[in-house]
Amino acid sequence: MDPTGGGSNRVVRVNMMEGVGARVVRGPDWKWGKQDGGDGHVGTVRNFESPEEVVVVWDNGTAANYRCAGAYDLRILDSASTGLKHDGTMCDTCRQQPIFGLRWKCAECANYDLCSVCYHSDKHNLRHRFFRINTPGSLRVLVEPRRKSKKVTARGIFAGARVVRGVDWQWEDQDGGNSRRGKVTEIQDWSAASPRSAAYVLWDNGSKNLYRVGFEGMSDLKVVNDAKGGSFYRDHLPQLGEQGSGSRAAPGGLQIADKVNVDLDLEIVQSLQHGHGGWTDGMFECLGTTGTVVGIDEDHDIVVSYPSGNRWTFNPAVLTKVNPPSSAAVATPSEPSVPPQYAVGDLVQICIDMERIKILQKGHGEWAEAMVPTLGKIGRVQQVYHDLDLKVEVCGTCWTYNPAAVTKVASSDGTATGNSSGERLSALLKKLFETHVSGDVNEELVKAAANGDAQKVEEILQRPEADVNGVFAGHTALQAASQNGHVEVIKILMKYNVDMEIEDKDGDRAVHHAAFGDEADVMKLLHRGGADLNARNKRRQTPLHIGVNKGHIGVVKVLLDLGCHPGLQDSEGDTPLHDAISKKRDDMLTLLLDHHADMTVMNNNGFNALHHAALRGNPRRISTSPNKFARCQTQWK
Repeated sequence: MDPTGGGSNRVVRVNMMEGVGARVVRGPDWKWGKQDGGDGHVGTVRNFESPEEVVVVWDNGTAANYRCAGAYDLRILDSASTGLKHDGTMCDTCRQQPIFGLRWKCAECANYDLCSVCYHSDKHNLRHRFFRINTPGSLRVLVEPRRKSKKVTARGIFAGARVVRGVDWQWEDQDGGNSRRGKVTEIQDWSAASPRSAAYVLWDNGSKNLYRVGFEGMSDLKVVNDAKGGSFYRDHLPQLGEQGSGSRAAPGGLQIADKVNVDLDLEIVQSLQHGHGGWTDGMFECLGTTGTVVGIDEDHDIVVSYPSGNRWTFNPAVLTKVNPPSSAAVATPSEPSVPPQYAVGDLVQICIDMERIKILQKGHGEWAEAMVPTLGKIGRVQQVYHDLDLKVEVCGTCWTYNPAAVTKVASSDGTATGNSSGERLSALLKKLFETHVSGDVNEELVKAAANGDAQKVEEILQRPEADVNGVFAGHTALQAASQNGHVEVIKILMKYNVDMEIEDKDGDRAVHHAAFGDEADVMKLLHRGGADLNARNKRRQTPLHIGVNKGHIGVVKVLLDLGCHPGLQDSEGDTPLHDAISKKRDDMLTLLLDHHADMTVMNNNGFNALHHAALRGNPRRISTSPNKFARCQTQWK
């Protein structure tokens, strides 16, 4: 029983999470032309929008949404990059131990296993039939002998390919600058727990390094001249969306997500483990610690995950099922849980794990290095946006966070959550509001502007050493005040001749920050001050792009009424009209079309709004670009 009260949904979320980073090819229901680059071309699972829809970034740089339930647009070529492993196994050819990704077990030889690389490289007898085991605990699927099956050549980011920086590039100018090319010399492991998830590149400027191709769903590279990556048995691959199916119960009634303990004496446990994964010294952590069943293999052995992150395989006879907790129980950190509902005034603690929060922030305010001081700190929710993202005041400034990147500490009424006592809450409040004086005038100015303290802003600006355009934590006072809606502060800054067009490290100006913060009145004030409403950031996004993407209808209406251009293209060639379709916002479509947005503009992949309007027979509901993870797609000659 799942302590969150949604057992089946929880298992779906686990399977989705484990699929991120998988390398995929087109599947049996594919009908999207050559978005992937052609049959055999490879892409990376970026994220799951829902249990039925997955986002894939192809090696050629195209990104789109595809079906993974009911109809199956994709097959899994290799899931090793996701970190999925079959504990207690070994490939009998290359000796990889354990086997990562798909496991191939000979149906005619006792205890003979192959990893995916060896299976598709024709190791072992081609006349023998194999079982494919997608994940620990899934049912074995018997496939045809390889001798009778068709092979397809894999193409994409493999040794010999020519590449440029991709959508997730964050390595400054290691490549020599945007659009500079390099050559892939080898496919390697980004980490020991994520095999075949990176490419080693020699750039034309002579530098060389390792880059992510699948690790945590990231695509640091885009191929401009693909290379062959060997061949694979297409019809033997699992369909993405079915990799979690076929889970079973083990002897003793154990099932996926059950809580278990090891309660027997050590000597008995060690004896029972013979032939069932064995016993190592590292398994002492299992004694007296509750674990979670995450897999049941074909021999009915049980794979158990522990809070440390380790997974161990057990003979089911050594495990005791823990009575399910009450519905009020709180999920352990190792379990995915539905983010709680938040309200303005709630106290929250920011996630302390930098790598995790960087992933969570994608598409939810993004990550900036200036956010590092907020990790693990307590803040207060200032606003809950339309898409449930949170504006949080923390460390004297305000940032936008994915709700999954914070933990509620206390509700807006002052009630502590979980087991927090009144004393604990009092300490948190003291920590939240304690004043830190650094002596840095820029820090004082930006923090005062972010907090809307107009009087203090004016006092600071009267000091001889004050700079109205000073930068702290990567932002100016105008940018901070614009995102947080502090009109009076902005008026004071304008009185001191603030520069409206200063950019932060992402190229965002004050108008971008106002759009991101859903501050329509600020946008009007900036416009009166001469700010460029069509300014573009480093992604060539205008404030209108940002307003549409964030679902801020008020800002979008003001921008259009003030005469901003309705159809400028970003770096992917997408217009705000493309983005409105991606967000399924008919109200914004209406506004854009009423302000003469051009439906015929094509993005970098040849997608325009007009094709989809004709397809649906509804000019007010137009499909979108695959680069913005389209929900509806078509093809044309």
